[in-house]
Amino acid sequence: MSLTIERYGGNESEWDKFMLDESMNGTFLQTRKFINYHAKGKFKDCSLCIRKGQELMAAVLACEVDDDGTKTFFAHKGTTFGGITISRKIYTASLIDELFTLLDDFLKSENFGKVYLKLVPVVFQRENTDMIDYFLYKYGYMCRGELNCYITLSNYGDDIALQFSTNNRRNYRYSLNKGLAFRELNEHKDISSFYEVLQKNLKKFNALSVHSLDELYDLKYNRFNDRIKFYGVYLGEKLVAGSMVFLFGNDIYHTQYLASDKDYLKLFPMDFLIANLILTAIHDNMRLLTLGICTEDQGRYLNFGLSRFKEGFGATFCVNRSYEKLQEISVEQPMTEPELIAKMRTANSEQRTALILFSKFTDINLSLMIYVIQGKYFFMLWGAGNVRKNF
Repeated sequence: MSLTIERYGGNESEWDKFMLDESMNGTFLQTRKFINYHAKGKFKDCSLCIRKGQELMAAVLACEVDDDGTKTFFAHKGTTFGGITISRKIYTASLIDELFTLLDDFLKSENFGKVYLKLVPVVFQRENTDMIDYFLYKYGYMCRGELNCYITLSNYGDDIALQFSTNNRRNYRYSLNKGLAFRELNEHKDISSFYEVLQKNLKKFNALSVHSLDELYDLKYNRFNDRIKFYGVYLGEKLVAGSMVFLFGNDIYHTQYLASDKDYLKLFPMDFLIANLILTAIHDNMRLLTLGICTEDQGRYLNFGLSRFKEGFGATFCVNRSYEKLQEISVEQPMTEPELIAKMRTANSEQRTALILFSKFTDINLSLMIYVIQGKYFFMLWGAGNVRKNF
């Protein structure tokens, strides 16, 4: 094989340069500069580097999580999307196939029972990487899709409302006469006001924001001042709607959060906000404005009201794809009871879990105990008359 795979070794500058400058589908959300805003120790990092010789050719930002007792390789819990990021230099069928063989073998050798990859949506990729989707299918991954809304800004003329639906156009023009003002938020107090509206908005859905207020400050002022913006809609000095916006590449604005105060909905501040975000994106020579997903529960539920609202501004759709795979786990040969007891006594509490399954076959009661010790499975059968040992 010409490629090799290894765990990420801590070279942040190499990693971030690859993501931003050398990959086909990397974004700032996969950089170490971004992921490190999380508190140290929040995630157990298991990111991977794929090299050809010494040159970095692909990378996977990932963490290890426990999913109902299953050791899971997740790319990544701490960012909106991640998956496999690759260089054009290996974008051939034979090398991508080799990459997936390496990845598959590595994850099995590390006893991962499940793999979950959230891919970078096609609208954010610098170059198309459809071949990754094919090989994920080829290697047995199951695809989940979420419906993502985006606006092509070249579709708008001088009067952007002409591209709106009848309802959205009426609501936007109504809001223009209600004393609302749109402006960028740069001060701590203004971002704090936005955060209050966001929390109030999420409370309606019994949800919490992904970020704390301090994390928003950190991302804005310490890490990505040039890539993260906040905008607000004011009625006098009261912020009634707002958005956190990410800049991808040099031509895409993405609304990471959109929120409005429910006490002022009769003024249609959200229609006013999105219309002004469109105008701002056009002024800043953006190509696309993305409005986020309108699905829930990993795409199983489509919120038609939300999709109609976003479509009403001229939005169309693409699919955000995530892939999941259950790995084959090798099972050791059956052990004798003394051997099992000895292994259980030498394993610490973090290395062992036990699952008891009871089955009844006619007039015979049998119990099956499956133990997971240091990532490997062991099992033991015993009859109803046996006394189960406690370890």
